[in-house]
Amino acid sequence: MKNSYTKIQEKAVIGSKISLCFIFLFFISSSLLAQKKFTLSDIFEKGTFRQQSVAGVNWMNDGKYYSAQEENDIIKYDVTTGQKVETIVKGSDLSPAINYTDYSFSADEKKILFTTNFEAIYRRSFKANYYVYDIATKQLRELSKGGKQSYATFSPDGSKVAFCRDNNLFINDLQSNVETQITNDGKWNFIINGSSDWVYEEEFGFAQAFFWSPDGGKIAYYTFDESKVKEYNMQLWKNGVLYPEDYKFKYPKAGELNSEITISIYDVKGGKSVKVDIGTEKDIYIPRIKWTNNSSVLAVLRMNRLQNKQEILHADAATGTTKVALTEESPQYLEADFFDDVVYLKDGKHFIYSSEKEGFKHLYLYDISGKMIRQITSGSWEVVNFLGIDEKPKNAILYFTSTEASPSERQFYSIDIQGKNKKKLSAEKGTNTPNLSKDFKYYMLYHSSAQSPLKVTLWETAKNSMVKELKNNSTLLDKYKEYGITMREFFQFKTPDGVDLNGYMLKPAGFDATKKYPVLMFVYGGPGSQNVADAWGGSRDLWHNSLTQEGYIVACIDNRGTGFRGAAFKKVTYANLGKYEVQDQIEGAKYLGNLPYIDKSRVGIWGWSYGGYMSSLLMTLGADYFKAGIAVAPVTNWKYYDSIYTERYLQRPQDNAGGYDNYSPVTHADKLKGAYLLIHGTGDDNVHFQNAVAMQNALIRAGKQYQSFYYPDRNHGIYGGNTSMHLYKMMTDFVLKNL
Repeated sequence: MKNSYTKIQEKAVIGSKISLCFIFLFFISSSLLAQKKFTLSDIFEKGTFRQQSVAGVNWMNDGKYYSAQEENDIIKYDVTTGQKVETIVKGSDLSPAINYTDYSFSADEKKILFTTNFEAIYRRSFKANYYVYDIATKQLRELSKGGKQSYATFSPDGSKVAFCRDNNLFINDLQSNVETQITNDGKWNFIINGSSDWVYEEEFGFAQAFFWSPDGGKIAYYTFDESKVKEYNMQLWKNGVLYPEDYKFKYPKAGELNSEITISIYDVKGGKSVKVDIGTEKDIYIPRIKWTNNSSVLAVLRMNRLQNKQEILHADAATGTTKVALTEESPQYLEADFFDDVVYLKDGKHFIYSSEKEGFKHLYLYDISGKMIRQITSGSWEVVNFLGIDEKPKNAILYFTSTEASPSERQFYSIDIQGKNKKKLSAEKGTNTPNLSKDFKYYMLYHSSAQSPLKVTLWETAKNSMVKELKNNSTLLDKYKEYGITMREFFQFKTPDGVDLNGYMLKPAGFDATKKYPVLMFVYGGPGSQNVADAWGGSRDLWHNSLTQEGYIVACIDNRGTGFRGAAFKKVTYANLGKYEVQDQIEGAKYLGNLPYIDKSRVGIWGWSYGGYMSSLLMTLGADYFKAGIAVAPVTNWKYYDSIYTERYLQRPQDNAGGYDNYSPVTHADKLKGAYLLIHGTGDDNVHFQNAVAMQNALIRAGKQYQSFYYPDRNHGIYGGNTSMHLYKMMTDFVLKNL
């Protein structure tokens, strides 16, 4: 038995511990209270958390230098010192006075093309006024006085500039200032020469559709006959006009007629064009054309309508005759942008080709006849970006980024053309994006991770040694700590189907594992995409963090169908878009709901574009698991979306009716239970406002209550002026009220 004195001592000790505990909790609470609370204005207006970068870098021919636009000047920098060595153009000295938004050098760096009065059309297309500047004479003149031009491009010898205007293709001879019109049949909504139509621009990723031959003697160009393509009509309410304007443009929806394509080669000296023989079948795609190193041979990528067979044709530039050099087929689909990795070597006998025919995207060496010489890279990982090949060494060196370290990372590698001596050039975990000089002597490395903001460094390639640090955002990291902004925490779980899925979550500052938190899931989930990446987040991550300030956890999961985990994982969704993606996101909601610190009765979902499609499906097919959802600019019926994207993954509606109907949100509108907010821009040329109307009609027929909001004349990005602030404020209020 303890005596009374001992009991008194114990009480004193216990009292001291309680006091210390209260003091500790007081300081913790004070610390949390002391943290600043940021607002949407900090994200979308003030730029409080904006990263510093090294942008607008244009490598000079001598890889020791690069140029950059600073206000209205063009400055030349020594990359090894970071010091300014020359002002190439003093903007205030230009006569006539111009303010330019972009510039490009001729190959010999003696002339500059300035882009002024830029006017965007769609995602990549634009019109502008161009000026040509002679560096030696300091003379500046307007390229053409016939109206705005598009995609002005120097010839390889710098003596001419080709451009498009009013759906036709032109050449300006800079010495004589004589303008030659190459095509004459261009007409709005009928014939396009030298520029792409809407669907090629959006889905094959290019707007400029003409290309100089290496010797500058020829131009290869596309012609799109879109006369049979059906029009989509948008009403525009510009500046409160009395009568809205009708805007009609050609948009081929799934299963409908596409443009008919012609490829021609124009001989500059002879003044005539020859058509390239791309076959008798008209219902095809030509996603890419590319000159080989031989100006007599043009490479043409031909793809069938279902995009599961592609051929590389080699065309004789003088006659237009072609022969098939390489054929690849897939039981699901092929991706045209892989052709961007095709590089014809200077020996004229070989080319590099990329394919995922072995299950993962890798690089291969072929001879010019299409015979495979060897596989250069291999393994259960993917080449993400093939950056170029340095042919100077005896065994040429290829540079690329890959997922070898992890699907969520991007690391920088080199390998020789024999497939040997692979070296990992980047050292830091996370996302590494190199920018190589033209001669491969130097590279700038842009690195970030979920824990560290962007850092830009300069490296000497041969020694792989860092020359200097160019930009460091360490102060931004301090600011994140000051505001209590939390970083991504990665997790992985296995579904009942035995599939490992990757995810991340953002937790509130001062997270308490004994509490129950509501969770908002963010989804995109489309084919080949990725959201769960070890990279620094942008404004959307900051918005998610603003919700953590209000006591929410935000989580994101990459479902089956997303990219960088091999062809089998990506292509499992073929012909059944929505099926496996929905299953995986529901399993994700179950996994999160079973965590001890998450309130499974308060799980929400939101997404944009394909993510809006997903959140709409999950609020219907997954109605038992999601209390509230937001769909921004969603596809609600794939029949309303464009031919190239939709048919690549679903085939045509006439081939696969069930694939279109079974997982369309409009089909399942009657299953909605929770709070649902539908947002769309009426000027969305990509995912048409028609999708929102169809979903609303389906919900009304089913007697379901919902909220909706439309943004007049805003496109798929829904931005401009105060729009982003308004949008995210509305979504914030919806989450706070309904979740």
